[in-house]
Amino acid sequence: MNWILEPWPWYIGGPAIAIFMLSLLIIGKQFGMSSNLRSLCSIGGGGKVADFFNFDWKAQRWNLTIMIGAAIGGFIAANYLSDNTVQINESLLPQLQEYGINSVGEAYLPTEIFALENLNLKNILILLGGGLLVGFGARYAGGCTSGHGISGLSNLQLPSLIAIVGFFIGGLVMVHLFYPLIF
Repeated sequence: MNWILEPWPWYIGGPAIAIFMLSLLIIGKQFGMSSNLRSLCSIGGGGKVADFFNFDWKAQRWNLTIMIGAAIGGFIAANYLSDNTVQINESLLPQLQEYGINSVGEAYLPTEIFALENLNLKNILILLGGGLLVGFGARYAGGCTSGHGISGLSNLQLPSLIAIVGFFIGGLVMVHLFYPLIF
C-alpha cells in the first residue's frame, strides 16, 4: 500500500498526463474543469436566464464524469490515502506564524482560516470574494489553470501560455502583497 500513499514521481505522473492529453487530442476533446460550471448551470436551467448557458451540455458529459471522478478521488485520497497534511519548508514557519497561522503540519488547510469554529463574517466574505474572482478570472481567461496549463499548453496554444503566466503573476501578487494586508 505504501506505493499509493506516497507522492508519485514525475516520471509516472508526467507520462500519465501526456497519454491522457494525447488521447483527448486524438478524439478532438479539450480538458478543463471550469467549463463544467457552465454545464452545471445549463443543466440547472441557466439557459432561461442567460444565452451563455443555452448550449448542448450533453456533449460535455465526458467532462462532467471527469469532474465527478476528481471529486470522489479527492475525497478518497484526502480521507483514506494520506495523513492530510502538507509538507512546508521550515524557513516559511516564522512568516506563517507572523500571519497568525500556527496549525502547520496539523491540517491540510490552515484551521485559523478554514475551520468551522473560526469562520466569521470576514473569512466568509474573503472566501466568497475569492471564489467570485477565481470564477470571473477563469471565464475572462477562457479557462481555468487545468484547462490552460494541461490542455492548452499541450496543444501549443499561445493564449494558454499567456494565461498561465498571468495566473502565476496573480498568485505571486496575491501572496506577497494582498495576503499580508488581509490577514
